[in-house]
This record gives sequence, C-alpha cells and structure tokens, in this order.
Amino acid sequence: MTMTRDGADGHCAPTSDRHDHAAVAAVFRALADPARLTIVHALADGELRVTDLVARVGLAQSTTSAHLGVLRESGLVAPRAEGRATFYRLTTSALIALVHRAEELLDDGLHAVVHTHEVLDTPAGA
Repeated sequence: MTMTRDGADGHCAPTSDRHDHAAVAAVFRALADPARLTIVHALADGELRVTDLVARVGLAQSTTSAHLGVLRESGLVAPRAEGRATFYRLTTSALIALVHRAEELLDDGLHAVVHTHEVLDTPAGA
C-alpha cells in the first residue's frame, strides 16, 4: 500500500488498497528469524550453493535447508539446480533493501523500543 502525507494532519493515508496485508505479514513472518536474515544477507551479493550457505550461517545442512524452504515458500528465494548442486538466489533486490531499511530503523532509535518490548515479554526469573 502506498502511503502519502495528508496535508491536514500530517498522518499517512493509504493511496491504494492493492496490497493484501496478509501477504505482507507472510513476508515479515518469513523474515522473522535471525538465521533466515543471515541467509538473506549472504544471498545479497548473488546466488550461492546450499553447501556455501551452510558454511556462512554456521548451521547444520538440514536446518539451513529448512530455513531455505520457508524463504522459498514465501517467494523470497528461488532455487536453481546445476548437476547435483542447488543454488539459491533472492527473487528481488527489494528484499535486501527492506532488510537494510529495518536495520536503519534500529539505528534510528527503534532498537530501544524493541529491546524494551523484549525485556517486558521475558518471564520473571528467566
């Protein structure tokens, strides 16, 4: 949904309802794991074999493959077979731009808000 500033009160207002919020939420759910974000970062420079991703993320191949499955089902990465190897790539460069923007939000002060919520959500004595 494209947002524009309303001249009257400065609030953002939708200019289009062309995006399905459930689909957008599904993208964020797919990215809502540090290992999957590490995979996205690793693929930002181009496609990699699964074995190379395993080495980069430091997880077992089965775990890495499971994370790739989530990203693939969400349409965020795509596989390409070459012989016995499978290569993965990001389906759009906009994905890494989205991740970088989220990191910028943390740099801009959102980190304190997120940390506060993590502390409040932690059970007492944990």
